[in-house]
Amino acid sequence: MEPSTDRARRLRRNQTDAERKLWGRLRDRRLLGVKFYRQYSIGPFFVDFFSLEARLVIEVDGSQHAEDVGDQSRTEFLTQLGYRVLRFWNNEVLGNIEGVQEAIADALVEFKRPGGNS
Repeated sequence: MEPSTDRARRLRRNQTDAERKLWGRLRDRRLLGVKFYRQYSIGPFFVDFFSLEARLVIEVDGSQHAEDVGDQSRTEFLTQLGYRVLRFWNNEVLGNIEGVQEAIADALVEFKRPGGNS
């Protein structure tokens, strides 16, 4: 079995175009000053993007995930740990990065609001 740090490195090296494009908007605290990690290990899963401070997971999926039952159980696992999960299709990220960024920003603002999880 591949060690998790090696697997994370491999996943980061082999990002999809959509993941690369979104990472360009999230890295270096570019979105509302929130720190994001990519290909982050949570339990048995690697998530595409993760903010510990906002307890937010962002997944970017291709068409192979359209009816993936594993994605549902993965989301359930993450929500049981108290994480919010946002999923976007590759074509959404590639064709409407501003809309995707706005949806993520909305989730972050909701988190920072009084009575949110902050």
